[in-house]
Amino acid sequence: MRKLVAVLGLVLAAISYNSKIVGADNFIETISLKADVEAGRLPAIADRLPETPRVINLQAMGREPGKHGGKIRMLMGKQKDIRMMTVYSYARFVTYTDTFELVPDILESFDVQESRIFTLRLRKGHKWSDGHPFTTKDIEYAWNDVIAEPELNGGSLPAQLLVNGQPPKFEVLDELTVRFTWDAANPDFLPALAAPRPIFLARPAHYMKAFHKRYQDPAKLEELIQAAKAKNWRGLHIRKGRQYRPENPELPTLDPWRNAVEPPSERFVFERNPYFHRVDENGRQLPYIDEIVMSMGSTGLIPAKTGAGESDLQARYIRFDNFTFLKEAEQQGKIKVRLWRTGSGSQMTLQPNLNVNDPAWRDIIRDVRFRRALSLAIDRDEINEAVYLGLAQPSADTVLPQSPLFKPEYQEAWSSYDPDQANALLDEMGLTERNNEGIRLLSNGEPANLVVETAGESTEQTDLMELIADHVSQIGIKMLVRSTQREVMRKRVFSGQTVMSVWSGIDNAVVTPEMSPFEISPSAEDQLIWPRWGLYYLTNGEKGEKPTIPEVQKLAELANTWRSASTSEERAAIWHQMLSIYTNQVFSIGTVNGTRQPVVMSSKLKNVPEEGVFSYSPGSYFGVYLMDTYWYAGD
Repeated sequence: MRKLVAVLGLVLAAISYNSKIVGADNFIETISLKADVEAGRLPAIADRLPETPRVINLQAMGREPGKHGGKIRMLMGKQKDIRMMTVYSYARFVTYTDTFELVPDILESFDVQESRIFTLRLRKGHKWSDGHPFTTKDIEYAWNDVIAEPELNGGSLPAQLLVNGQPPKFEVLDELTVRFTWDAANPDFLPALAAPRPIFLARPAHYMKAFHKRYQDPAKLEELIQAAKAKNWRGLHIRKGRQYRPENPELPTLDPWRNAVEPPSERFVFERNPYFHRVDENGRQLPYIDEIVMSMGSTGLIPAKTGAGESDLQARYIRFDNFTFLKEAEQQGKIKVRLWRTGSGSQMTLQPNLNVNDPAWRDIIRDVRFRRALSLAIDRDEINEAVYLGLAQPSADTVLPQSPLFKPEYQEAWSSYDPDQANALLDEMGLTERNNEGIRLLSNGEPANLVVETAGESTEQTDLMELIADHVSQIGIKMLVRSTQREVMRKRVFSGQTVMSVWSGIDNAVVTPEMSPFEISPSAEDQLIWPRWGLYYLTNGEKGEKPTIPEVQKLAELANTWRSASTSEERAAIWHQMLSIYTNQVFSIGTVNGTRQPVVMSSKLKNVPEEGVFSYSPGSYFGVYLMDTYWYAGD
């Protein structure tokens, strides 16, 4: 009974979030669309919106209801950066609020039973951006003909759709309702729908069937393949239906803006979706902004151009070391600069490769005393003052205070500056011999020259590594920094050639108990600290290697237990066990977190929060702060 009440409470809270009722008589027509409505090219607003649109009550959120019009200019480095529009726009079946609660968005409601039966209900009257009805036929097509189609899915479903290796039972209950049922709990499902790169459970079937072998005449399909210069129907379908990177202007969308420019291009224009499903409390359809314009150019010039007022909303390709320049540029009156906190567990971490090939180094870095010693040797206060102007928080690589799972002991685990204890730990390991330069000698007689590989993508990283190299020299370790390209570095780690690398910490450090702990357990091949062990669990033991460290095995066991837990309290308890193990074992060596990300905006742009957490996951950067509610104040 208690579980049922909890589930009903979750559903009622999800339905009621920002749900002040707005009647059709109160809807306000968008100024830029009035001419099309009057000419009969578009239906009136009441006929474009769902019967129950999602109402965003801005005043209740401490923000201002706005007005329509204007465009937001953004600067990007390369064409594929248009995927940021999908991230920033953040229209999903379910979304996170800015306090990281899950609520319905595209869905009108969702019901969860036993964490394994998910009933999803659409909004009646919801339409794609071309005005075609959005119904469960679009989910049915996405599931049967795309997600479960071997020629399109590469032979497997996304991991979040599998429980014990098995997919769900999919049912269409009626025109607006579908159900996904697994044999066991699947707590990953809803977060996967709310992710910055979500599982797309709906495709515009009325458009996409023209490019699918099951529905198109073979001769016509071949004609389309040739016209698109695709290799086969698979390539054609993927190109025409790409939702995360919206390159096809003809593809109907449910996002607030739709791409109007076909690549290749140096300038992409995203126009408002006249059928978008959200309104403000006054009945004004969102988004407020008419257009988003993304201009491509050199990433090195983006900070200067932003300072000159050539971007109206910019954080991508802006770093903390640009802050002083941008604050000076703010005096011209064109821009405002805000500092949001980043959402990672550590701005930068040392990532020991526990699967390194070198036997001498492998034995050393698998010894927890070495990882603890290296962590204790780092003077995080000096890093904070020298690199981050004292605005960050010295910390292990762990969750942030904004997370309900935060505990000070996780932050403080082996993160104080104590070179004496660090030296004692290394002596205890038997690394007592040194050469004439004071560098400790390994078991094979070689000096402890620790090569740390980086992607070398910022002066911030270079400055930080210079400080750390100086710190660890005090405990007899000579740190040598090798810069290489990102992909080369990652391949070297995965192949076991790299002893240690530099990367950001836990990507999502504002986790809740309902979010997966996969980041701190071996679960994927692309994890820099244990790629072969991650591959082992990813493939259920078919590939990779079984961990030899008991604490790593325990993390994997706990992550599996988390999946089958039936209550939030159980999941929280598992999370705490895992965080305790992860930080105490120092599997990644954190530096500081809570660092600041400059967010630069036009001085006239409203509703951009003064403070926020700038994170890809789960926040989708601007996504949880509802970019469709940003608007321009007049002169």
